Amino acid sequence: MKTEPIKRCAIYTRKSSEEGLEQEFNSLDAQWEAGAAYVSSQKHQGWQLVDEKFEDGGFSGGNIERPGLKRLMAAVERNEIDIIIVYKVDRFTRSISDFARLVGVLDEHNVSFISVTQPLNTTDSMGRLTLHMLLSFAQFEREITSERIRDKFAESKKKGIWMGGAVPLGYEVHDRKLVVNRSEKKIVQIIFETFIETKSLTETCYQVNDMGFRTKLYRRRNGSTWGGKPFVKSTLRKLLTNKIYLGLIHHKGEWYPGQHSAILDQSLWDRTEAVFKTNRSLRRTESRWRHSPAFLRGLLYGPDGKALTPTSGRRRGKRYRYYTTSTALKAGYRKKILLPLPAEPLERLVIQEVAELINQPELLLQIHQHGLKSESTLSYDQTVQALQTLRTIWQELFPNEQQRIAQLLIERIDVRDTGLTLRFHSEGLPEITNDMTGDAA
Repeated sequence: MKTEPIKRCAIYTRKSSEEGLEQEFNSLDAQWEAGAAYVSSQKHQGWQLVDEKFEDGGFSGGNIERPGLKRLMAAVERNEIDIIIVYKVDRFTRSISDFARLVGVLDEHNVSFISVTQPLNTTDSMGRLTLHMLLSFAQFEREITSERIRDKFAESKKKGIWMGGAVPLGYEVHDRKLVVNRSEKKIVQIIFETFIETKSLTETCYQVNDMGFRTKLYRRRNGSTWGGKPFVKSTLRKLLTNKIYLGLIHHKGEWYPGQHSAILDQSLWDRTEAVFKTNRSLRRTESRWRHSPAFLRGLLYGPDGKALTPTSGRRRGKRYRYYTTSTALKAGYRKKILLPLPAEPLERLVIQEVAELINQPELLLQIHQHGLKSESTLSYDQTVQALQTLRTIWQELFPNEQQRIAQLLIERIDVRDTGLTLRFHSEGLPEITNDMTGDAA
């Protein structure tokens, strides 16, 4: 009597949500039993189940980043499996592109793919065609469902319904609705009033942190926490520009009347907006540059390799700032090593160079590499967020803040007759990313 060769069978099961998984007999169990019964029916063909179970509870079929599926494919690549059995094709994946990649691996290792509830077997061309059609419908169904969810989400937002996310300082969530937290409400009002009084994000940060105020503290399901940190300018700006405090809900650039109570009155909000507007106007004036400190002190070097020194002079009753060589200051300008350099245009030029630098992809790589070397606690995503924040608010920063960032990035500037050569370094990058990265207020 001829004996059929052993065919090692692995059953893969998946469920999108975690709901019901705690039950003694759940959807994953049902899928597995159906697969096991199918294998048993083919025992005469030499089919045998492998000992290991491959399952993913609470994972979407829209991608292949699933621990159970990864273990299954690893076993395939080790040539430990001959047949993969699923209850339905979409339990394996709902993406045609992902399925094509997975089937490529199965073909490479001569592994068949079978669905219990669908007459499919990838060992023949008709099975492949039918499988591709079914998978197309599965992907179409997923996309339609996603569109419906997005539409429902948008409509709910437009009706002013809170749809989740980081809860702003001043509010709590009860029965999926935003309600005012009375103690935090007072903190928010004080922060707005302090900013109106100081007219400075930096000074407001100092004062509210000295008062003991911190960003909102959040608790994860596992008991760990995040937030509850001192305010930095980015978190403070986010709070001061959040119209949710006026009782509004944001969706794709628009604000709609919310179903929650406002924390601020319109007058307090308008005065805050007026401060921001005034500050923006001031930053555009030349007077801010004329009265700014000589922030390039210690960074500029002349043709003789010596540092340039800031100085000033008056002409027709007006004060002008310059950078010049120490030799010229001591012996006059007869030697003409370098003529005095007007400070304002030189400083603006350097700031422009720094503005261009922060928009270069290479800076992100430098920051990330420096973080790895210094064992920074910032993740790659936080670094990206910090740079995006810096790029967004760069033009809104006060000159002295732009200058501080420039000082952190520039190692040396060599001045020649042909122009400037800026040399950047990464020593100040952690401070910049820490300033730009903050928890949600």
